[in-house]
Amino acid sequence: MSSGFPLSLTTDPVADSERAAILADPGFGRYFTDHMATAVWTRDSGWQDRGIRPLEPFTLHPSAAVLHYAQEIFEGLKAYRHADGSVWLFRPEANARRFARSARRMTLPELPEDDFLTSVEELVRADEAWVPASDGEESLYIRPFMFASEAFLGVRSAERVTYSVIASPAGPYFASGVTGVALWVTSQYSRSAEGGTGAAKCGGNYAASLAAQNEAREHGCDQVMYLDSSGKSTLEESGTMNLCLVTSDGQLVTPALGRILEGVTRDTVLALAEDVGLTPVERTITLDELRAGASDGTITEVFAAGTAAVITPIVRFRGEGYDFAVGNGGPGKQTLTLRELVLNIQYGRVEDKHGWMRRVL
Repeated sequence: MSSGFPLSLTTDPVADSERAAILADPGFGRYFTDHMATAVWTRDSGWQDRGIRPLEPFTLHPSAAVLHYAQEIFEGLKAYRHADGSVWLFRPEANARRFARSARRMTLPELPEDDFLTSVEELVRADEAWVPASDGEESLYIRPFMFASEAFLGVRSAERVTYSVIASPAGPYFASGVTGVALWVTSQYSRSAEGGTGAAKCGGNYAASLAAQNEAREHGCDQVMYLDSSGKSTLEESGTMNLCLVTSDGQLVTPALGRILEGVTRDTVLALAEDVGLTPVERTITLDELRAGASDGTITEVFAAGTAAVITPIVRFRGEGYDFAVGNGGPGKQTLTLRELVLNIQYGRVEDKHGWMRRVL
């Protein structure tokens, strides 16, 4: 059981006027709240030293294992302010469970789900003033993470690990309206392989993706589309988000799990598909099927699903020797309907029939 995360208030909070200016234009990941949650695990003593403390830098020995062997995981979720001023989390239990799965894959200690939820909730309570008003799609982005902090250069699982949660106000992902993006289908890079870390949310996966993102930008695209590493040309993920296709016969198709990340938004969209008249399907999708379907109209819409943007319409694909649009080249009707439905649940504008929202304040 959790022993709680007691609060030690900062003596140097951001001034109200400065915070108000930040919340007026927060961007994403640029500013941080006054506090952080922390806990430490050692092989001998288990989890200890839990608390909500003033935000401050970590002090690490140069030999800290994370700096050399990237033994690290993280999560991403948001807190939403509803019209009545209350503050809610969206499916944090799913993030807690995925955090535990990632820990197992990276041989890090599993944080109890109660500790995960308590640390997130107590940080939001401490920094409630940083949760933006519900005027649009503003939210408080929350980043739990865990890393090997042991000072040791041997290659083995670390015997000292640090857990923390920080928070950052976030503005709307599409500040000027929802627009479609173009993806570059890379034939040079792959995101994961059978038996690899693709299903874990670990920093190394994202570091390895930067070269592919740069390749996409060099070809005039917004993000990358990964194929499987075994040469079968099956679709896997779109950069940092899961991929979904809408077909002319009313299916919502997404690549099956295994090597890819089990996205919370992906799972949400699958659960809501029937509410908008779509049949959810998880199966293998080939690049040839995508190209043919976009050409003959059997694939009418494509979008990516993830915490930051919720749902991003994908309107064009480019690759070596080809360039094609999806549908009419703009965001699809079902894509926008699903996006609006997810947002309406998160901000309390419609009934939460699935019990996904968790009240904090």
